[in-house]
Amino acid sequence: MRTATLAGRAALVCDGVALDIATASRGRFPAEPWLLFDRWEEVLAWSREADLTQAAPIDPAQLQAPSPRPRQVFAVASNYRDRPAVVPGGPDLPVVFTKYPSSIVGPNVSLPLPTDTVDWEVELVLVIGRQVHALPEELAWDAVAGVTVGQDYSERTLQLGGAAKQFSLGKSLPNFGPTGPVLVTPDELADRDDLHLLCTINGEVVQEARTSQMIFSVPELIARLSAVCTLLPGDLIFTGTPGGLGMTRQPPRYLSVGDEVVSQIEGIGQMRNLCTTPVGVAQPV
Repeated sequence: MRTATLAGRAALVCDGVALDIATASRGRFPAEPWLLFDRWEEVLAWSREADLTQAAPIDPAQLQAPSPRPRQVFAVASNYRDRPAVVPGGPDLPVVFTKYPSSIVGPNVSLPLPTDTVDWEVELVLVIGRQVHALPEELAWDAVAGVTVGQDYSERTLQLGGAAKQFSLGKSLPNFGPTGPVLVTPDELADRDDLHLLCTINGEVVQEARTSQMIFSVPELIARLSAVCTLLPGDLIFTGTPGGLGMTRQPPRYLSVGDEVVSQIEGIGQMRNLCTTPVGVAQPV
């Protein structure tokens, strides 16, 4: 199953067209996408018999975040084998932070640059489909409603430049968490554990990897996170980004006004973010 949020309403997606779920189900399911995750198994069962004859073409301008109101957003640092570690951690300990929910937006938004040290990070993002705690690895994929594309945009001066590192604040400025374009259930993917990721800037490839290169796999991440926190329907997990970041280049390279960042993942789709005029300056905290 593929779903999307179109103009604030949950939609079933198939071959470039979308069916409004609330309308097509005759009110059985709500229009608000964040409420669907509490009934995800029901939605899945209904989707198999849904009548797509009333589906309409998708307007990309109306696409919003597939899970637009997550109660919790988890993010993992340095989770690819080709990434030089930039934070404490190790092979047995993933480093986890959060992006505040106000940064979560749709796939094709502009990216206002608050400074000249904004970096890119393409990531596979998980959306949780049921409440779980202390879930073993072998059951972890069963808790995933679907996967989507994400960008963990990062203002490096705020994140790393001060006496106190501000990971969460440096990654939570307006529009710093675009996700989309759709949410794809794991059964739709050829190999849910080995997906190709790509990020380009103005057509130049800056990141390319496969999710099989993650240090902590999807099941491991869910098991480790749920061992501590209760994961809730609609929660997001940014699973980490591969090498190729601006801050690791010599000299460092960051985003500029006019740059177009395209992020894509095999079997899911792509997002486009145009970097725009600064709207303020991020100050150290």
